[in-house]
Amino acid sequence: MAQYIITGCYSPAAMKGMIANPSDREQATGALIAASGGKMESFFLTTGETDFIIRVTTDNIVKMLAALIAAGASGAVSSLKTVQCFTSAEFLSAQKEAGAIAAKYSAPN
Repeated sequence: MAQYIITGCYSPAAMKGMIANPSDREQATGALIAASGGKMESFFLTTGETDFIIRVTTDNIVKMLAALIAAGASGAVSSLKTVQCFTSAEFLSAQKEAGAIAAKYSAPN
């Protein structure tokens, strides 16, 4: 299963709602991810450019993207970004593969 890092920001309206009615955003987010067939591995609230960072495992990125579209359409979040992440073992394997295929590539110089 592939792993992804998702970051984003809460909208001002969402923050107003969290002040008026505090809720466990990790639980709500986990339910959305589970509904898409994924598994939320970790959820953190952050400072800086984004308000949250989530690590998700899924074997169906299309369903995960559907969940992100639903979250974005709610107006509660913005600036959603998704990147695929790799374990150290996966990266080591990629390095070995790169060595095996590097000779087949010719640079444009």
